[in-house]
Formats: sequence, structure tokens, C-alpha cells
Amino acid sequence: MATSVTAAGRAAATANASFGTRLVQWWAKGHRQATAYLGIVVGVGAVLFVWNLWTTRTAERAAGARLEQARLAVDSKNFRLAASELSQLVANYSGTHAAQQATILLAQVHLGQGQNQLAIDVLKRFAPDADRAYRAQAYGLLGAAYENVAHGKEAAEAYERAAEAARFPFLRAQFRSDAGRAWLAAGDTTRALAAYRSIVASGDSTGAAMEAKVRIGELTRGADSR
Repeated sequence: MATSVTAAGRAAATANASFGTRLVQWWAKGHRQATAYLGIVVGVGAVLFVWNLWTTRTAERAAGARLEQARLAVDSKNFRLAASELSQLVANYSGTHAAQQATILLAQVHLGQGQNQLAIDVLKRFAPDADRAYRAQAYGLLGAAYENVAHGKEAAEAYERAAEAARFPFLRAQFRSDAGRAWLAAGDTTRALAAYRSIVASGDSTGAAMEAKVRIGELTRGADSR
């Protein structure tokens, strides 16, 4: 009895496999053109993927070399040449990591020369779409540029965006402290207190927390040191 059941099972499995093979053959026979097109699409996709990978790496290498040249110009204090090199790099190698680093460096060059509006223009375009690794620094520089031209509200907002993007607690605390200072410059004591209290509430153990407590005490005349 068991032998006959096993034999029947094998026969059923063989029949199913045969049916599956015939089904595939039928589909391939009736859809040869579609199969050919699919093969072409897959082949073209593979070629494009490899080409894109190669061009991306080539662009990164070329942009990295240009970035090093620009850094040499900065180190030699040839800021005009550095700004020119960095601007060309950003324009010609958009999307590369080197171009994002160049944008940060270009803003720093502008700030170092007192060209605050140029720095603001660069950073306003760059910061919102910057990679996470560069976003906090970009907004921090934007806040500094706004402070330099006495735009307290815009500076505070930029510092708060920097704090949101910062990946380390001590940087978040520092940017919130900067935001508190900028809110005070803008005449908004309520938001300044909120910035300082957020530092204290975070349990930060750096000097920013001690400074925040001092500022809270000063702004509330000692009635609230939290």
C-alpha cells in the first residue's frame, strides 16, 4: 500500500514538473519578442549602472583634486584665487562630496573676508539640501553670517536648524546657546529662554549648560534657574 502511494506521488510530481516545463516553453515560444526586449532592457540597465558608477567615482576624484588646490590657496591666504577655484568646483561638480565640502569652505572664505552677504547667499541655497554630514555646519555658518549683519531673528532660526541637524550632543547644546544669544539680540526674550532651557533639560554636562543656567537666572532675575 505504502509503495503504491509513493509511486503515485512520484508520478504526480513528474507530471507537475512536466507541466511547468511545457508552460515555460509555451510562454517563451509565444513571447520571444517580449523576452528579447526584456533581455535588452536588463542589459542596457546593467551598462548604465556601471557607467554611472564609473563616472561618479571619476567626478569625485577630479573634484577632490580641485578641492586640494583650493585649500592650498586658502592656506597661502590667496582668498581671491581660493574663492574662484571653489566657485568653479561647486558649479562643475555639483552633487559630489567634494563640492559640498567646497561650498562650506567657500562660505568660510567669504566670512573671513567680511563678505557676509555672499556667504549668506551661498549658504541659503546650500543648507536645506546639504547632506547630514554638512547640514549642521552650513546652518551654523549661516547663523554667524546673519549675526554679523545684525539680523538676529534669521540668525537664531539658522542656529536652531543647526541644532536640529547636529549629530553630537555638545554641538546641539552649542548651537542652542548661539540661538539663545541671537534671540536676545532680536529682542525675543521668550524664545531665548526656551533655547536656554532646552539645553538645561537635555542634561548636557558641557560648559553650555552652565552658561544656559546663568543666562536663565539673568533673564528671570533669579526667579527661575531651570
